[in-house]
Amino acid sequence: MRPACQTKAGGHPEKWPVNHIAIVLLAAALVVVLALLAAATAGTLARLDGATYPAALMRAATTFAAVLTLAAAVTGALAQFLP
Repeated sequence: MRPACQTKAGGHPEKWPVNHIAIVLLAAALVVVLALLAAATAGTLARLDGATYPAALMRAATTFAAVLTLAAAVTGALAQFLP
């Protein structure tokens, strides 16, 4: 049995089995983490700017929702090019 990194007799590399569900879940988790980081940054900057805690929380929530909406829009736009 050859290692997975070797090529087949025709010269084409072997395809590694990929669990597509794991990739989708990893990408979704990455988007949520990035949205949380953006929201925390927006809330912190709002608070440093002198906003009250409720106002800073609203800015953070708005940023979180905006990042998730942007990620969904980009995913929808890129999905058109998939086979």
